[in-house]
Amino acid sequence: MPRSHVFITMSDGVRLAATLYLPSGEGPWPAVLEALPYRKDDVTASYRPEYERLAEAGYAVCRVDLRGTGSSEGRAEDEYPPIEQRDLNEVIAWLASREWSTGNVGMYGTSYSGFNSIQVAMTRPPALKAIIPIYATDDRYADDVHYFGGALKALDLVDYPAYMTALNALPPVPSLAGERWREAWEERVRELEPWVLRWLEEQTFGPYWQHGSLRPDYGAIEAATMIVAGWADGYRNNSLRTMAALTCPKRLILGPWAHASAETSLPGPNVDLVPEMLRWWDRWLKGIDNGVDREPEIVLFVRRSTRPEPDLREVRGSWRFERSWPLERGGETALPLGNAETPGRVPAPPIDRLEVRGDVGWTAWISCAGHLPYGQPQDQRPDEAFSLVYEWPPLADELEILGHPRLEVTVASSAPVAFLSAKLCDVFPDGTSALVTRGLLNLTHRSSRERPEPLEPGRPERVVVELEATSWVFEPGHRVRLDLAGTDWPNAWPPPGPVALEIGRDGSALVLPTLEGPCPVAETPVLPPPARPQEGVQSAKGHPVEGVTWRIEHDVLARETRAVVEGFGTTEAEGEQPRLFEYYGGTVSVSTVDPALARAQSRSAFRIEWPEATVETEARQVVASDAEAYEVTIELDVSEDGEQRWSRRWSRRIPRRLQ
Repeated sequence: MPRSHVFITMSDGVRLAATLYLPSGEGPWPAVLEALPYRKDDVTASYRPEYERLAEAGYAVCRVDLRGTGSSEGRAEDEYPPIEQRDLNEVIAWLASREWSTGNVGMYGTSYSGFNSIQVAMTRPPALKAIIPIYATDDRYADDVHYFGGALKALDLVDYPAYMTALNALPPVPSLAGERWREAWEERVRELEPWVLRWLEEQTFGPYWQHGSLRPDYGAIEAATMIVAGWADGYRNNSLRTMAALTCPKRLILGPWAHASAETSLPGPNVDLVPEMLRWWDRWLKGIDNGVDREPEIVLFVRRSTRPEPDLREVRGSWRFERSWPLERGGETALPLGNAETPGRVPAPPIDRLEVRGDVGWTAWISCAGHLPYGQPQDQRPDEAFSLVYEWPPLADELEILGHPRLEVTVASSAPVAFLSAKLCDVFPDGTSALVTRGLLNLTHRSSRERPEPLEPGRPERVVVELEATSWVFEPGHRVRLDLAGTDWPNAWPPPGPVALEIGRDGSALVLPTLEGPCPVAETPVLPPPARPQEGVQSAKGHPVEGVTWRIEHDVLARETRAVVEGFGTTEAEGEQPRLFEYYGGTVSVSTVDPALARAQSRSAFRIEWPEATVETEARQVVASDAEAYEVTIELDVSEDGEQRWSRRWSRRIPRRLQ
């Protein structure tokens, strides 16, 4: 398969490093672009087989290192900066103008490259005809690694921010950058600013987060759009609301997957997405009338009652088509809290009171599951001991929900800042409590996420908490359960001090998006089976996966709970791929007495061995809070052949603004 390294010069003179995978034989061909900051020639060199498959199918594939990353010139100032969209518009125009190009271009990618596929499509470059965003979002504030329901993400601080600091400090590949690669490396390190500092400053939804967010201007996209989403992925909320609003040709494949390849993800069932991607490209880039645009718009995996496991292999359920969203047979079923049973307690009508504990939520783990240790929820009962629990009688018949459940509730807080966590669970006859979906609301955001307002202590407020999109079939004999708490830790940062919540049951209800009647499409989707094994198959239940740590520690005397995570790996040389070692890990902790006292400590490191040199970077990050502020310290060490070359340190105190 012909593969070549090229530099594409931007209008300001900066050169972006790209790799081209051209089909064999005579062109011209349509082009497909993926643009990422994750270093195409080493850290994500494993993506090459997919590019080769697309090229074998008759597409000229271009993989680009974004400005200031990998071997591209310039400065990596932030994720999704405005200049990134300008750069990618120029790359698309360059691809369309090549002698081997038909002039039609597609964009695609998972996570970051799914995000910028949407963002570039919003700018409507003439040559961009179709996109396939995989695990991407229409709302950067609400559905990304930064904030959840208006509260700062916690466990995500251990992973992505320090990882990107260490990654962005690596040099360009010497064999591509040439003799001045060390000078370029020094400039990169000297100009580096950790992205997380800006994210912590931008605590409410505003222009910073609106940039790159499709919501609510869905009409901005004209390119044919095929969304791929997973029920265990944190960006799934994009899927249904975007399908409802897009006016361009559209399709959705929504499976059971986490934030990992649909072919290898935990949980499955797994599929090979490439043939489905090619059907979309063939229709909209090659003009082949293959009928994909006449099929039902939604290919959906319907989940059924499944016992929880942190490394769940497969969700019970089945695939089906739906014509479009919203469904004509969709409705709502309200379950009043006043009619619910309250296991383990005898409430004093009509108010339930809860003293908020800072570590509630650890059995639900993280809202964006991915590669271990970012796995699946466990049995919810340990957290339910410190939550308000409401449940309804055992079901006589199946109950199917699809969409966003919501909680309409009257709540009062003892403090000006408080959070409300809502978890919808499926309770098995033996008492096992399986998380179906969750939601969180920083109650100061109850009326506006742009202009939050403090609560008046003791004053009842009517609020709506939207839970994340889900599909689930509750089976006969099972119960619907709602868990309410004041934290969702370590998924989200806890509130800034001790607080008690009072829930008014009268007039409050859990509203479920229920379905009535059979699916109007009798045909069942048949998706291509995976060709690669599922992740973690070397691990049996009860035995750790090699190189992965996922541990909860309860320090009794310190009155502190800690979540410890760690992952590392080594990639051996393969062709032009160098030997690569990467590590990330850390600890998040919270006081069980005062939730204001929380901490996230992380370390991320890379080592790359080239013939010219062995380079290493290590970033260490601490975010600690009290009632008033986040204290942030970041340290970076950069070395070559075992000798330290540069060291940098950042320290900030960032006020908590109704956080």
